[in-house]
Amino acid sequence: MDVPANLSKLTEAANQPPKNRPVRSKKIKSRAFITEESSSDSEVMTPEPLASNSREDQNISFTRTITTDDGSLDDDEEYLNSTMCLFMNLDTAKQELEEFIPHVRNISDSSVMKMAGRDLMRFKEFKKQGVAVKFGRFSQKENNQLRKNIEEFLEMTGIDSAEKVLFTSRYPEEKKTINRLKAEYLFCEKLSEGIPRPWRLIYYRARKIFDPNNYKGRYTMEEKEKLKKYHALHGNDWKKISELMSRSNLSVAMKYSEIKSATNYGPWSKEEIQKLMRAVEEVIRKRIKVEDGNSNREILIDREKLFQKLPWSEIETKVGTRYWRQCKQKWVTILTKKLNKGQRLCRGTKGLQAKINLIKRLHELNVEDPNEVNWEELTDTIGDVPKAYVQAKFYKLKASCVPLWRRKTFSEITDYLYEKKLPELEEKLEKEKEKNRTPDNSAPGQRKKAFRLSDIFDSSEESD
Repeated sequence: MDVPANLSKLTEAANQPPKNRPVRSKKIKSRAFITEESSSDSEVMTPEPLASNSREDQNISFTRTITTDDGSLDDDEEYLNSTMCLFMNLDTAKQELEEFIPHVRNISDSSVMKMAGRDLMRFKEFKKQGVAVKFGRFSQKENNQLRKNIEEFLEMTGIDSAEKVLFTSRYPEEKKTINRLKAEYLFCEKLSEGIPRPWRLIYYRARKIFDPNNYKGRYTMEEKEKLKKYHALHGNDWKKISELMSRSNLSVAMKYSEIKSATNYGPWSKEEIQKLMRAVEEVIRKRIKVEDGNSNREILIDREKLFQKLPWSEIETKVGTRYWRQCKQKWVTILTKKLNKGQRLCRGTKGLQAKINLIKRLHELNVEDPNEVNWEELTDTIGDVPKAYVQAKFYKLKASCVPLWRRKTFSEITDYLYEKKLPELEEKLEKEKEKNRTPDNSAPGQRKKAFRLSDIFDSSEESD
C-alpha cells in the first residue's frame, strides 16, 4: 500500500523525540486538556465590535451567524471540545468569570464551563500582571504574537503548515496524527500564549488569518451567481457552500449578505429613511420592553442604547434596499443631528475646530494602536455624538490628508496630522473667524444622558 509523502513525513515527525515538549501542570486543575474528539460547540461569544470603516466589525457580526446555523464553523470544531479536568460548579464558574467578562451570564452554560477550563487561570495570570482581558479588534501586536505562537507550534511538532493545524479536516489522511500532536504539544495553551483574550476568539482569529481561502480577491460575477445558486440549494450551510466555492465560511456568508437583495448605493430617499427609522425604533422598543416591561414612546431611554449593540442584520432586512453597513452609517448621521438639534457640527468654523480638537487629543494620547483609544472619551471634541461618528471623522481625515496612509502605523498617521495638517487647519480657522467676525462658540454644551423616544423617532426626518 502506497503512503502519501506528506503523511509519511508527518508520521515520522510524530515519532521523533519531542522538541522541548511542554510539561503539563499538575497544580492547575481547571486547565482544559485535549483527550478525545467529541461534538462541536454550538455557541461562540461575540464581543461588541468597534464601529469603523474597515471590514472588521462586519467579520465579527457574522461570527454568530455562521456558528449557529449548522452548529459549527468546521469539523475541526470537534477538537475544541476537550474532556476538562474541571473541579468547579457552574455558579462558581460564572461568578469568577464575571470579573473578566461582565456579560458572562448571557452565555450558554456549556460555553461558560468550557471558558472556565480554558480561560479562567489565564485571566487570573494576566490580572496579576496588570493586563486587562480585551475584546473588539485585534491589535497588530496581538496579530504578531498569534503568528509567532503558530510558527513555534509548527516548529515543535514538525507539522508543515498552519492550515493543517487549524483546518485539520481538510487533510483526512493526516487527521489522526495531527490531532495527536496537538494533544501532546498542548496546542490550546500554545495558541493563546501572551494574548489576553478568550481562547475561542483567539482560535477564530487564527483561522481567519491562516485560511488561504480568505485571500482570493474580489468575487467575479460568475462566483456571485454561483453563490446565489448554492444558497438556494443549501440555505445557510456556509460550511458546505464554502467547500463548493473554495472560499472561507466567513467570506461566503459576508458576500451573500451583500448580494442577497438589490442594494441601492445612491442618496437615501425619504421612504428609505422612514423605513430605517421604523426599523431602529422597533428593535429599541423591543429591547426596552424586554428589559423594563415598557414600550411607551414618552419614556426616557439612555443615550447609549440609541446606538450601541443594535442588530444591524435584522435592521438591514427590515429596510430591504440597503446593506447593513449603510444602515449603520446613516443611523449614526441621523442620530447625531437629533442629539445636536439639527446643528451641522462639521461645517464652517465649528467643523474646523472639531478637526483641530480631534487631532490634538489623538496626538496627546501617544498610543501605538487604535484599539488603545477610548473613542467614547473623544466624542466631546466634536459635540454630543456617538463614538462611531468620531471614528468616521478620523477615517476621513487620514484618508484625505495623509499620503499612503494604509502603509503607515496609527502613531505615524497621528504624527503626520499633528505636524503637517494641524498648522494648516489652525491658520484656516483664524482666517474664517476674521472674515466672519464671529465669536468662538465651539465649546460643546452639557451632554444629555437620556432622551424621550418621541424626540428621536419623529416622522419629520428629511432625506439628505
